[in-house]
Amino acid sequence: MVRPRQPQRSDQTTSPKLGTLFVVATPIGNLDDITLRAIETLKSVPLIACEDTRRTRKLLSHLGISLAGALTIISYFEGNELKRREKIIAELKRGNDVALVSDAGTPAISDPGFPLLRAAIKNGIRVIPVPGPSAPTALLSAAGMPTDRFLFEGFLPRKKGKRAARILEWKDLTVTVVLFESPKRIARTLQELLELLGERDAAIGRELSKLHEEIVRGRLSDLAEHFSGPDVKGEIVLAIAGAGKRVLPEPKSSNEKG
Repeated sequence: MVRPRQPQRSDQTTSPKLGTLFVVATPIGNLDDITLRAIETLKSVPLIACEDTRRTRKLLSHLGISLAGALTIISYFEGNELKRREKIIAELKRGNDVALVSDAGTPAISDPGFPLLRAAIKNGIRVIPVPGPSAPTALLSAAGMPTDRFLFEGFLPRKKGKRAARILEWKDLTVTVVLFESPKRIARTLQELLELLGERDAAIGRELSKLHEEIVRGRLSDLAEHFSGPDVKGEIVLAIAGAGKRVLPEPKSSNEKG
C-alpha cells in the first residue's frame, strides 16, 4: 500500500516530517539583486521570519509575491528573538517550512538570526542556505585589496575600552579586516584605527548597490578626512589592509560614485 505524501504545511498533532529552515539572502540595496531561487523559496514557504516586516513587505511587493492566502510574515529581531524563536521552532516541528530573511543581505552574518539557526540545528531541523547578496563580499569584490584571506569582524563594541582592545587584536595580522560601521560613528572609528594601527590602506563602501553608491579607497588618513563631516549617511562597510602591506596603487585614493 502506498502511503499518502505529507504536505509541507501541517497542523497535525502526530509526528509529522520536520519542516526546513531556509536562510534566504535578500538585496542589500538594489531590489533587483535577488536570485531566482530566493524568489521561488519566498513564494513557496508558508512563513517568513524577518527583522522588519515593512521592509520585507516592500520587497515581496516588488517581486510580485502576494501576501494573500497561506503566506504569513512575522518579525524576528534583537529584542523579541527569544519569544519568536520558540514559535518558529514550533512551526518547523509541525512540518512547516520557514524562510529567514534579514533587512538586507545574508541572515545570521552579524545578525540576530544566528541563535535561531543554532536552535534549529539543536532540534534536528534541516537548515538550507539560499545564497545571495552580502555587503562584506560585495565590497571586497571591488575594493582591490587582498581577498585570499580576510577577517570579518561585524560591528565593533560600543564601549571605548572594548573597542580599542578589539582593534589592537589586528595590529600584527597580515590579512584584510572587514567590518560594518554606523554613519554616525565612522569618523570616530577611522580616527581610532589610525591612532591604534597606524597608517594603512583601506576602502569604504557606502550605500552599495544603491543610487548614491560610493567606494572610497586610500590611506586611513584619507578616509578619515573624507568622512569627517557630520552629514555622512547610509550603510557602511570598511576594509582595512593587513599589517605592513601597501595594497593600493598610487594615487593614494580612488573614489567612485554611482
